[in-house]
Amino acid sequence: MKELAMAPNGLSGRLTVPGDKSISHRAVMLGALAKGETRIRHFLPGQDCLTTVKAFQDLGVRIDREGESLLVYGQGLRGLKAADKALDMGNSGTTTRLLLGILAGSSFASQLIGDASLSKRPMKWVSQPLAKFGAEIALSPAGTLPATVKGHKLRGAEIQLEVASAQVKSAAIFAALAADSPSTIIEKLPTRNHTEIMLRQFGADITTEADNLTIHVQPGQELLGQEVEVPGDMSSAAFWLTAGAIVPNSKVTLSRVNLNPTRTGIVKVLEQMGAKISIEQVPSKGEELGNLTIETSQLAPVKLTAADIPAVIDELPLVALLAACADGSSEIRGAEELRVKETDRIKTVSQELGKLGVEITELPDGMIIKGRKNWQVKDDTLDSHGDHRLGMMAAIAALKSDKPLRLANEDSISVSYPGFFSDLEKLVR
Repeated sequence: MKELAMAPNGLSGRLTVPGDKSISHRAVMLGALAKGETRIRHFLPGQDCLTTVKAFQDLGVRIDREGESLLVYGQGLRGLKAADKALDMGNSGTTTRLLLGILAGSSFASQLIGDASLSKRPMKWVSQPLAKFGAEIALSPAGTLPATVKGHKLRGAEIQLEVASAQVKSAAIFAALAADSPSTIIEKLPTRNHTEIMLRQFGADITTEADNLTIHVQPGQELLGQEVEVPGDMSSAAFWLTAGAIVPNSKVTLSRVNLNPTRTGIVKVLEQMGAKISIEQVPSKGEELGNLTIETSQLAPVKLTAADIPAVIDELPLVALLAACADGSSEIRGAEELRVKETDRIKTVSQELGKLGVEITELPDGMIIKGRKNWQVKDDTLDSHGDHRLGMMAAIAALKSDKPLRLANEDSISVSYPGFFSDLEKLVR
């Protein structure tokens, strides 16, 4: 049980947040599939990203760790080797879904297993579009892990994705790279484009039309090893942006954060709510970078619809927390995907904020939050429910409390942000 910090005097300071989780995953994957060496700087050593490293090591790729950097000795698009045991995905949905696309076009069979939480999460929404490339993926009767992938040569396809998910899109792109002819992938809504950006850096022939929905993939182009700088993770920065906005007498600066337009949804929500936030652009050869400064803010309520959700899907627990501190009633709708994250985040966010006296109405696809300046704590023991983002949200909420709070299952936070609590200590005055 973790005793959570309070911040009666506010927060102050500058942080460099961990490397972007999504980009860390993809850098390892593309480094493994490229020819030659790839050096990855500012890699995120969280459990999920280390799961990706271990999976590719099991698939015959040498990966050396040097401080905050990784050196990946790429094997080429056809160079992976069959693992001698089932590939353990731990709790990492990203590793699982993207690997399904990669392994579908391999020359061998693989089995993927996961922990109890991951084994409840749906995988059919990945296997079904991959089947249009000819992929052979067998799931459990419930459509979950364990998965057996029978790798073989795939065919080009034109597919329309029914789910707005960067993971599903990326799995499809990886499958298209291994196909025998060009493919077109059409998204339901624009999602994060880290895979496309990085593939172009590695030399792939992949283009996106002006609608930001239609992606064309030409197979057969050899990928070449690269130097990759992983920018600061916006999803990690989002916790400090939220803290700086809601905790009185606060001013926090976050250095070299990823400003990819598909990742700045939380910044747009903060601006929409009237937060005092400023952005200083930083020169970069890869993804856009910037320094963000946030100050204590008087927040207005917000209404999010299905069109807003893909840009803030991982930050929605924090949007709920911001809404709990706003002056008025906020709504989040069109977010049914939250039901199948590490936890049912609609249910667990409502439950944990409810312990602080926040009035939340749970909806099938979201929630209604009635904001208030001060809370009345009803239960001093919060719970991550094994969900890293929920655990960090709870720790940020506790900063506003006028009585000590505790957090159960705090170990889950190491999945994406191993140094979270030490960074928190740096900011508390």
